[in-house]
Amino acid sequence: MKRFLTALLLIITAQGPGRLSHAQGNEWEILKDETTSLYRQGRYDRAEVVAKMALIIAEQELVPDHPYLATSLNNLGMLYYTLGKYTLAEPLYKRSLAIREKSLGPEHPDTASSLNNLAMMYSTQGMHVLAESLYKRSLAIREKALGPDHLDVGTSLNNLAMLYSTQGMYVLAESLFKRSLAIREKTLGPDHPEVATSLNNLAALYKTQGNRAQAEPLYKRSLAIREKVLKPDHPSVATSLNNLAGLYYVQGLYAQAEPLYKRSLEIREKALKPDHPSVADSLENLAGLYLKTGREDAAKELLKRAEAIRAIKR
Repeated sequence: MKRFLTALLLIITAQGPGRLSHAQGNEWEILKDETTSLYRQGRYDRAEVVAKMALIIAEQELVPDHPYLATSLNNLGMLYYTLGKYTLAEPLYKRSLAIREKSLGPEHPDTASSLNNLAMMYSTQGMHVLAESLYKRSLAIREKALGPDHLDVGTSLNNLAMLYSTQGMYVLAESLFKRSLAIREKTLGPDHPEVATSLNNLAALYKTQGNRAQAEPLYKRSLAIREKVLKPDHPSVATSLNNLAGLYYVQGLYAQAEPLYKRSLEIREKALKPDHPSVADSLENLAGLYLKTGREDAAKELLKRAEAIRAIKR
């Protein structure tokens, strides 16, 4: 599931207290745009470096509660979250949210973006009650400020649906996933990466419910979009490969699942680094397949690697 950097603000080039000069503004905007581009390409390590450079400019030249500083904090926090560095992401997200609530107000769309991102991190960490309250607040702000068919509303619906799916609230999750998918297809067209994300998530819900015949075509369509629009070694492609492999695995189609699991693992190790939690997911999935097919020694080696990754404090 990929989520792009949200609520990136435009530069104001007027000089004065707490404002960026024209030259500084141009440099900050270039770095901000490069961060976004690198993130969308899945080049997270390079994006982290560029995001840090943008944050340095903002912290040195702006007052502590300036909205542009909140943007830089949010973007670096998003990168840390994506890289599995949750203890680094949380204080940046919280600081960004505090600035936006103070400078823009509690009902501003950028405040909603900060709430959404913080909720996403809490959901990943299993803090579902806290995540739900933030997701709901973010959704309410976006529906009021932007309208019910805005893309950001689609993002909030998708994320809240993911949380409900995790909690076994499948009927509610399905309705939100479908609404999110409809918004994205209408606004972005049928071949956009965000449409692929919605298809992937709806497929995962159907798989969890045992509706494998409904899940497979959605997984395949999601993978086809991502391979067409993104690079073949993009982390989102790895996600689609892993999920389609998982569907084949639960059906006992091990020969079809194995090459997909292996390709997913290879992409994740390259794009996310060998100690990322998603790499551990791939290692465990492939190990499970090896155990099912009588390759216990190979499975033990993979599980040992996964255990070492899981032990890393984040």
